[in-house]
Order: sequence, then C-alpha cells, then structure tokens
Amino acid sequence: MEEMRVDEITETALVKVKPESDLQVQAFYQEALRALEYAEARSIVKAEDLKPATEDLALISKLKRSMEERRKEYLKPLDDHRRAINDAFKMMMTPIERADAITRDKILAFQLKQKLIREEQERINALRLEAAQKEMELKGEITESVNLVEVSLEVKRVQTDLGTAGMRDNWTYEVIDFLSLPNEYKVPDAAKIGKVVRAGLRNIPGVRIFNEPILVVNTR
Repeated sequence: MEEMRVDEITETALVKVKPESDLQVQAFYQEALRALEYAEARSIVKAEDLKPATEDLALISKLKRSMEERRKEYLKPLDDHRRAINDAFKMMMTPIERADAITRDKILAFQLKQKLIREEQERINALRLEAAQKEMELKGEITESVNLVEVSLEVKRVQTDLGTAGMRDNWTYEVIDFLSLPNEYKVPDAAKIGKVVRAGLRNIPGVRIFNEPILVVNTR
C-alpha cells in the first residue's frame, strides 16, 4: 500500500453559513418586524400604557435571546474550527517565529555593540582635539600631530538578492514624573473609576458622580 504524505491529507467540514435561509430565523425576523411596527405606533401618555409596553419589552427580550442563541449555533462550529486552525498554525509556526526573533536579536545586539564602539571612538577623538587645542593656546603651536582614531562606518541598510534589512527609528517613552506631565496627557483610568462608582463610592476629587437610571426588563 502506497504511503500517503501528510501534505496530501486535507480535512474539510460542512457548516451552515446562510441564516437568512433558515426557516426558524425567518420566523424570528417576521416577529421582529411586527414588534417594530408596534413600537413605532405606540404612545405612552398615561401610567396604564406602561403595562402593555412592559409586556412587549418582555416578548422582545425573549425574541432577542432566541435570535442570539440561534446566531451562536451558527457560529460555534466556525469558532471551534477557527480555534483548532489557529492552535495548529501557532504550533507549526513556532520554529520560524523563534528563528526570526533570534536573528533579529543578534542583528540588534551587533548594531548596539557597533554604536558603543563608534561613541568611544568619537569620545577619544574629541579628547585628542581638545588636548591639541589647549596646547595651541598654551604654546602657540602643536608639537605633535593629532592622530585621530578612525570612526567605524554605521551600517544602516543591508541589501541582498532576497531582501533588505535596515534600522528604523522607533521612538517610545517612559513616564518618570507623572505630576510634571501636561494636563492633556493625564488620562483618567475610566475602567477603575467606573468600577468604584458602581461599587458605591460617591466622592472622588475632580469627578462628578451622577445617576442615570436605565430600564431593566426581566422575563419569566
């Protein structure tokens, strides 16, 4: 029996992808259209009008829940396959991602080392020029030639038949004194503030805390 190579094996899966053709979804949609008609025609002018509106909200809530459950039924097989595919590719791509990271790190380490060498060479030259300048000021002449160190050339770009690689500026930042920041950069932690306000905190300096009631509908 001939052995089958791994690259010859392809698994497929059948999934439903047209919910608009689903009879149950179509029925939900027709109910939604009727609910929309009632909502647009409704007038709430007295307390007695609240009861039928509340009943409709309960029905709407149930319909929304049913449609959401149906939506998830369609998406679950796709999500399951997507997760499996992502996991497989993540595992299979680990070696190439590591090779990429290692090579980049080694190039960056070389560039950093060369940068430090150039800075040291420039520092030595600056000291030698400074010494020559002082001798000129003191004696009116320079008794010895100034032997400057050759500064290594910076390799900014490497080009090959397969591609190019080069250094590009990537400015970033680190906040070292928050109080000194201009006000436009002091962004409040909205998530943290919202959490403590919902938990009962009612007084935060510089923050107006207020109540905006929302309508909650519970179905039976």
